[in-house]
Amino acid sequence: MIGSKGRMTKDGIRIYEEADFTGMAAAGKLAAEILDDVAELVTVGQTTGVIDKFIEDRVNAAGATSATIGYKGYKHASCISINHVVCHGIPG
Repeated sequence: MIGSKGRMTKDGIRIYEEADFTGMAAAGKLAAEILDDVAELVTVGQTTGVIDKFIEDRVNAAGATSATIGYKGYKHASCISINHVVCHGIPG
């Protein structure tokens, strides 16, 4: 469900409405479900490309839209890094 995306105050602060929170909750629930399910794929030797494809397929199957695909030309549904790298990575 797409809400109104709130209104902006004169100071540039977005004020959200109930419909906006409903959409945020649905997106958060789907993200949590996908994270729970993708955990099984996170194994030694698994490629980040396979994991990203799984995530993209789950987002599409839910009828949702990835916030990352298409953002400034980005082509992936996730920002995966391996091991203990603390930065966004590009699946490959």
